[in-house]
Amino acid sequence: MADIEALLTELDAESADADRLVADLPADRWAAPTPAAGWTVAHQIAHLLWTDERSLLAATDTDGFQQALLDLANSPDPLRFVDAGAQELAVLPPEQLLARWRRGRAALRAALAAVPPGVRLPWYGPPMSAASMATARIMETWAHGQDLADTLRVVREPTARLRHIAHLGVRTRDFAYAANGLDAPAEPFHVVLTAPDGELWTWGPDDAAQRVTGPALDFCLLVTQRRHRADLALRAEGPDADRWLDIAQAFAGPPGTGRAPQSRDQADQAHEADRADQAHDADREDQADSEDRAGRDAVTR
Repeated sequence: MADIEALLTELDAESADADRLVADLPADRWAAPTPAAGWTVAHQIAHLLWTDERSLLAATDTDGFQQALLDLANSPDPLRFVDAGAQELAVLPPEQLLARWRRGRAALRAALAAVPPGVRLPWYGPPMSAASMATARIMETWAHGQDLADTLRVVREPTARLRHIAHLGVRTRDFAYAANGLDAPAEPFHVVLTAPDGELWTWGPDDAAQRVTGPALDFCLLVTQRRHRADLALRAEGPDADRWLDIAQAFAGPPGTGRAPQSRDQADQAHEADRADQAHDADREDQADSEDRAGRDAVTR
């Protein structure tokens, strides 16, 4: 059985890391766009707050959460309820949004700690234990923290907390296939990831034909769809494992759009820079030609 207090302590640490990224952020920077299309820094924190509050409802008011599920089923656009929740909260002033997120995650921690062993909590997917919900919150907090770090150009040091995210990524293999309308392979995979401290984290039988190896950080970036596979040092052995790395996702819901390869982004940026340089050079040539003509005219006159 998972140690719920240990998981909640890890969630505290992950939340604190994300909090530090925005705690002293000027108000205007909360409107900065992030790698998630259409989402600002405020949307990222608003989404974490919204999900914490939904989780709190599931942990403390089963009837209330079931009513929320009915309301969702009857809504005109149920697939956009996550975006709608983030949008509704993102309009709050930054200091209010941050304070409410802090209160919400503290309330959720207390609620999950109080869930009796063996009780499963309702959710938008299958019901889950308090430990599973805490693990999911670690994963999502880390993923959206990565969006914030990328936006603010902060390089975060990877920690052993990545193991929770990697474990969720492995456990959701079959879900990723189903979300993409595919049949999951019958055979288990062997996954070997190198932790930040050099330790090896493993899942699945050693003799499995389908294998995935690489840095734990890269695997977590992949399964949360924060980096494109082309930018990561992950290796797949076997066609099924190779296919999985193209569709893996540790989060619930429909397949995400993920991120474009950074190499492509860098190429596009370089191309734009070249065009700007060429335009600048052309302007300088035009200016030089004008000066030459002016000089010739002056001599002629």
